[in-house]
Amino acid sequence: MTQDTVRPDGTLPPPAPTGGWSLVLPLKPLGLAKSRLARFAGPHRADLALSFALDTVTAALACPGVSRVLVVTGDPLAGERLAALGAVVVADEPGGGLNAALTHGAAYARRAWPDAPLAALSADLPALRPAELARVLAAVPTGGPGNRAFLADAPGLGTTLLACAPGARLAPAFGEGSRARHAAGGAYEITLPDVPSVRRDVDTGEDFVQALALGVGPYTAAAAAALV
Repeated sequence: MTQDTVRPDGTLPPPAPTGGWSLVLPLKPLGLAKSRLARFAGPHRADLALSFALDTVTAALACPGVSRVLVVTGDPLAGERLAALGAVVVADEPGGGLNAALTHGAAYARRAWPDAPLAALSADLPALRPAELARVLAAVPTGGPGNRAFLADAPGLGTTLLACAPGARLAPAFGEGSRARHAAGGAYEITLPDVPSVRRDVDTGEDFVQALALGVGPYTAAAAAALV
């Protein structure tokens, strides 16, 4: 147990699980996804959004301890491509928004794999490294149904991962300012150093440049080449 996993009250969480994680990723219809990249990517915006998800899912499935990745989406093309990688595609419920989609996917995972620890993960982590994700998941406590933990994004205002113990309620509160909301809701913050690929989600052109500097996966690298 390291200092990085100390709770805000100074106590240490119980040991984390060694395997069996269910990860839930939300993905908007590609025509609506990543609207803030429109000026940067132009007609390639939907392609970028799909490539981000493909690289995120590929890395997540390669992560030690992850047993399954569920993608909540209503986009047929994205669903087909992600299912081909090995993801479990869960049909989104129209009009619910990001947190409703995550709650829907979490409920699906709980019904199918009730004893598995559960995490919500951003689908726009094109530089994601399996080993870094494994370190983050290993810092999540599993000692009781009230244990939840989150990882802040690179700017420190949002959240890229929210996780909980088997049987716990995920209670996602993603969106602008989610770091503060998750902390206020009782989740403790994982402050591991050297996991930049798990923190670097992409909403803007500047974010994308930073992800490229970290080293993106093959799908995003191919999509980026089309921008030149």
